[in-house]
Amino acid sequence: MPNLVRILQKRQANASFLFSLGPDHTGWALRRAFRPGFFKKVSRTSVVEHYGLKTLMYGVLLPAPDIGQECAAEMRTVQDSGFECGIHTWDHVLWQDNVRTADVAWTQRQMLQSCERFRAIFGRKPETHGAAGWQMNPHAFAQLDAFGIAYASDGRAMLNESGTLTDPDAGPYRLQISGQTLSCIQMPTTLPTLDELLGRTINGEVITLSNIADTLLNLTQSPRDHVYTLHAELEGQKLAPIFEQLLLGWQAQGYNCISMAQLHRKIKDMILPTHPLSWAELPGRSGQLIVPGI
Repeated sequence: MPNLVRILQKRQANASFLFSLGPDHTGWALRRAFRPGFFKKVSRTSVVEHYGLKTLMYGVLLPAPDIGQECAAEMRTVQDSGFECGIHTWDHVLWQDNVRTADVAWTQRQMLQSCERFRAIFGRKPETHGAAGWQMNPHAFAQLDAFGIAYASDGRAMLNESGTLTDPDAGPYRLQISGQTLSCIQMPTTLPTLDELLGRTINGEVITLSNIADTLLNLTQSPRDHVYTLHAELEGQKLAPIFEQLLLGWQAQGYNCISMAQLHRKIKDMILPTHPLSWAELPGRSGQLIVPGI
């Protein structure tokens, strides 16, 4: 995370940091080995190399550290450096693996814990949210409105095998559930993530560290608003040089790299489309993710 702050400051770029605020049960993710596509994904992205063996043992052979307690000072440093901070989740693996079918009590308990921890760390209420693993349920979306969260990035826009948007107009929208249009504006991620691209063959070319930045930059040649999701354990460590390449490339293409708050100020008074909640698989990602419905 400190590496990301330094890179962004160096390139005079902005971003939003969304934090997991409770226990780190990364080791529990090993249960996903039984899901279709999981082994294919981890074999492409060198999970042990990026996360480290110790992290992969959290909650299995090692106790789960409490991120919000142990890293509160580091989180406040991000805010003090001028970056927007928001909620990712309480317990990442627990949320990602269970929220889709969870009841209202379980969902509210998880979200209230993260909200209370956020207030304890930052001394204010959270203003934005980005769901762990792009996983939510109707109770969770209703809770965002109850919290007064005005904008969030909880889902994805649909992409084809080359990473191109299937709907060229995909972007911010309002979610409709059970006939009710929610207040919170959704800003779906519109670009593939690095771990979704690495090792795949796209248009006859294997995506490697040497060409992955150019692959993404090819997707942003036509000017339009994009939301890009990065991961601290990837772009903040081994893939940091790739992230710098992307920032320089986007700025050369004429983009301003901004935070979710800045994007919200730009679109909040616009008439946005309304979409029902839907789920779909995306290339390079295991399992179904939230996408705008038709």
